[in-house]
Amino acid sequence: MNIEEFGFETQAIRTQLERSQYLEHSVPLYLSSSFVFEDAEDMRASFTEEKERNIYSRFSNPNTTEFVEKICKMEGAEAGYAFATGMAAVYSTFAALLNAGDHIVSASSVFGSTHALFMTYFPKWNIETSYFEINKPETIEALIKPNTKILYAESPTNPGVDVIDLQLLGDIAKKHNLILIIDNCFATPYLQQPIKFGAHLVVHSATKLIDGQGRVLGGVTVGSEDLIRQIYLFSRNTGPALSPFNAWVLSKSLETLAIRVERHCENALKVAEFLESHPNVNSVKYPFLKSHPQYEIAKKQMKLGGNIIAFEIKGGIEAGRKFLNAIKLCSLSANIGDTRSIVTHPASTTHSKLSEADQLAVGITQGLVRVSVGLETVEDVIADLKQALD
Repeated sequence: MNIEEFGFETQAIRTQLERSQYLEHSVPLYLSSSFVFEDAEDMRASFTEEKERNIYSRFSNPNTTEFVEKICKMEGAEAGYAFATGMAAVYSTFAALLNAGDHIVSASSVFGSTHALFMTYFPKWNIETSYFEINKPETIEALIKPNTKILYAESPTNPGVDVIDLQLLGDIAKKHNLILIIDNCFATPYLQQPIKFGAHLVVHSATKLIDGQGRVLGGVTVGSEDLIRQIYLFSRNTGPALSPFNAWVLSKSLETLAIRVERHCENALKVAEFLESHPNVNSVKYPFLKSHPQYEIAKKQMKLGGNIIAFEIKGGIEAGRKFLNAIKLCSLSANIGDTRSIVTHPASTTHSKLSEADQLAVGITQGLVRVSVGLETVEDVIADLKQALD
């Protein structure tokens, strides 16, 4: 049988490199910076790309290839390239495709470092970005200009956990001949496949749920072969490649992605329901809570609600700090998607470089707390959040 005929979990586990002469069951590490050639003709044909083979690990490596192939199968993509970090994936994807004078239309609710690219660095190269509010997708088309090239969004968003209709974005991109890029980091390929809804490229910080254990950094972009070819050539020359060791770790992590994410989501829904009932909490956002403004959209395009919850503590920034200082079990960290539950106060940490007005524009209030729900006994996580809130 062809591997594509199997289910998600089987593909995640059984997609792997051909065995070596040692007939290993688990794929070995290829910790080599370069690869040798049989003769001068082999070397010539390899560099002209008449042959598809490994030359140098900045270009490709067996471990990286296996990791990318798995993500491509999971996302329904034609090709991909793996990066040292999630932000290397975001930057390289944009940098490879954009020219001076191009224009981006993006959701305003994006990760802080992505916002910095759009507002601080890209303008130096005469690349402009226009933002639309995540809850007002009807405003998108009015922002599109003759020089608009890319439509970009995260769904669910970081850190507000808003959801946008991917099919709507796909239809807009098709109508206006735009490249639709979706950051699928919070959902993972297990919960959501944006390419099904019209996305041309999907970006992940593999550091998060794809690794799932807080061990390594990594990023990946997958999508149409012609766009990935441009990203590959840019990255081959600029050098943001994923290390073979990290690729090996991430590929092994994908073997347990489905079962891990199922439990993350089960725990997160219980935590969200608890938070919604607590008197010191103003509001809770979790895609699979019926109170979420885009609940119906989330149910349409996501298998489950993910592991990220955003909630608003009564009392603003001081109440947020007090809450963090009272936490005992959960970790105080800027990471997400770990086996260990993590709480973050975005206004004073991950998005602190934004002005208060800019924070509010992307849904970050002074009392907003982001929880990345882990794999602990969920009653223990709830008890820790309760004592901190109390």
